[in-house]
Amino acid sequence: MITAEPRHLESRYDVVIAGAGPAGMAAAMGARERGAEKILLIDREREAGGILWQCIHHGFGLIHFGTELTGPEYAQRCLQQVIDGGIDVLTDTYVYDISPERTLKLMSGTQGIKLVDAGAVVLAMGARERTRGAIRIGGERPSGVLTAGLAQKFVNMMGLLPGRRVVILGSGDIGLIMARRLTLEGVEVLGVFEIMPHANGLNRNVVQCLHDFDIPLHLSTTIVDIRGRERVTGVTVAPVDEAFKPDMSRAWDVDCDTVMLSIGLIPENELSRRINLRFDPVTTGPIVSSTMETTANGVFACGNVAHIHDLVDFVSRESLLAGRSAGEFATGKRPPADNIRLMPGDNVTYCVPQTVSSDREHTIYMRVKKPMEECTIKFGDIYSKKLPYVFPAEMVTIKMQAKFLQKFHGDTLRVDVVKRG
Repeated sequence: MITAEPRHLESRYDVVIAGAGPAGMAAAMGARERGAEKILLIDREREAGGILWQCIHHGFGLIHFGTELTGPEYAQRCLQQVIDGGIDVLTDTYVYDISPERTLKLMSGTQGIKLVDAGAVVLAMGARERTRGAIRIGGERPSGVLTAGLAQKFVNMMGLLPGRRVVILGSGDIGLIMARRLTLEGVEVLGVFEIMPHANGLNRNVVQCLHDFDIPLHLSTTIVDIRGRERVTGVTVAPVDEAFKPDMSRAWDVDCDTVMLSIGLIPENELSRRINLRFDPVTTGPIVSSTMETTANGVFACGNVAHIHDLVDFVSRESLLAGRSAGEFATGKRPPADNIRLMPGDNVTYCVPQTVSSDREHTIYMRVKKPMEECTIKFGDIYSKKLPYVFPAEMVTIKMQAKFLQKFHGDTLRVDVVKRG
């Protein structure tokens, strides 16, 4: 394992990054590209790399590195770049607060409580899993109910199996991947139950993790009751109607000893709330400009803190932009302010960034509300792009040229996804 503990913690850095996962490491490299000399990466875990260390499956790096890697291989490459770039990494350290003057209060078992001044700050804390309490499943509270990410850590990093007969609620990517992983370890995965009429994971994961292993996927179905006192003994599942109300007349029981939850991720924003950033009610992450700057001057956000991504490659690409913007801010270079607000329209859940500028090219990240084939993405009346399909689980990325945006200078640009023809 490569480590990069700073020999001496400085009192001031050009750029300080909270979170040393793929987003934080890419932001550090972006800041270095734009002339930031003193850069500090902080992470509360013992090693930099974030969630990647427990993602031992392949499928990472095809876009960012041009080759297929496992999670640990991706993390190792990123961390090696950070070390080669002379960037300080402080692990096992918690960022407790950030003042309006960008003074960070750090708490560490090795460094104690420290204050560090920053020219710019990047928030890259990632996301946390939504838990049972968020969806209020009825029943007892026995052991054997856990999130898919925790199960992944148990199996891949600790060599522990969470159970022998597993039911999975939700079809997020981690849950799909763990359905395959547990099956390979001899665990009986009894089924994946998804309340929506479509899967919430990437199509490739549905095919490779469920179809290829004959694991049943029950759409428009949810768990309504968990049974068991000391340990889970079974669940009751029921189909739901269009209003997501369970039809108990068609419910059935499934005997199991483990319930694994894969019901989505939530941006990790305790620190963001503490410093009173403005949030997007849909992404539940901070509102960001086209440079990934939040509503706090000199504080940038990227990766799953801003909005939930499908692929780590997209996280790295977005975080490079945030790091470059932070590096420019710290060295006194600032691009013109944004002058166009993006407004989600028909079949569009959200757009990130929320504002753009008419003087340069932008990459827009967006998600749709429902699947649609043979569709067109419309940006006002000036630009449209035809797509064979869109799917809620797959993020759509669109590059917008400045010449198309100049007509909307100082205005609102509506984004719609409509059926073609």
